[in-house]
Amino acid sequence: MMRVFITGGSGLIGRNLARVLRESGHHPVILSRRADHVRRDPSMWAYQVIQGDPTTPGRWQEEIDGCDAVVNLAGHNIFAERWSATVKAKIRDSRVYAAEQVVAAIRQASSRPQVLVHGSAIGYYGIHGDEELTEASPPGSDFLARVCRETEEATHPVEGLGTRRAIVRTGIVLSAEEGALKKMLPLFKLGPGAPIGSGGRFGAARGEQWMSWIHIEDIVGIFKLAIESAPAQGPLNGTAPHPVRNAEFSKTLSAVLRNRLTPWRFFVPVGPPDALLRVALGEVASVITTGQKVLPTKPLELGYAFRYPELKGALQAIFRKKPRAAEAPPHHAPAGAGSHH
Repeated sequence: MMRVFITGGSGLIGRNLARVLRESGHHPVILSRRADHVRRDPSMWAYQVIQGDPTTPGRWQEEIDGCDAVVNLAGHNIFAERWSATVKAKIRDSRVYAAEQVVAAIRQASSRPQVLVHGSAIGYYGIHGDEELTEASPPGSDFLARVCRETEEATHPVEGLGTRRAIVRTGIVLSAEEGALKKMLPLFKLGPGAPIGSGGRFGAARGEQWMSWIHIEDIVGIFKLAIESAPAQGPLNGTAPHPVRNAEFSKTLSAVLRNRLTPWRFFVPVGPPDALLRVALGEVASVITTGQKVLPTKPLELGYAFRYPELKGALQAIFRKKPRAAEAPPHHAPAGAGSHH
């Protein structure tokens, strides 16, 4: 059994990771700025919840002493507000300062964790066309790429403290609970499905940009792999092995949502121009209208078996009428050394 300290543990990935870790016999410890609020949530009653702000020093850092693993998921939601200079500073600072304080806590611990798993994003690679990107690809230069690179660099000192460091660069997480899919659904439920973006600034959207997606159960599985597997070091791309273009994503989602109650739902091959999305969403629209083709080379090398490697199966599972009982992500067969416990 491992004691696993999680910053950002009440978010989408954090909640699901805590559940799976507990089902596997581990002991998750959740750090939250709103610990009292989190403790009132029945789904969180099974966990130890610590009050604290991960971006500032505090007594919470003492809780890392004696933990076997730390997972850093702290960071302001990039879709929460229209981007302004203030919001962009909040996005950057919430991630960089949290990474720095986690490293400080590990440094001062008398019994240091064996592994730090840092949550980054595929935004690290910047904007790309059809180029296939792996963990060895260089960083980009746009705002999100700079933020990802800076946060990853902030965690580097733990390697000199004897703590293994793994970085999970997460793609577009598909979940019915929240995230990108929840924001897209109203467009598909109110009318026909259509591509979103990548038609040029004023041209009709044709959805040519790549979407590197992943089902919530698989991103949790990759984080669990990074915690438990000693060979998991450095970056791991948290994306499914079969990325799709936005047009294919939109067409598949439309087909999955179609049922006997809405036989009229269909797919239109063109959508609104990028400029219209920019008006509606602001600068964050660039996250949707541009994309990358990111492959999970490292997780596959480490033996991770994706539960949902294909988009259609992932979406069908999410919109299944009767949800399955909760299951842990698939087991992995780490390459080289055995599992790290």
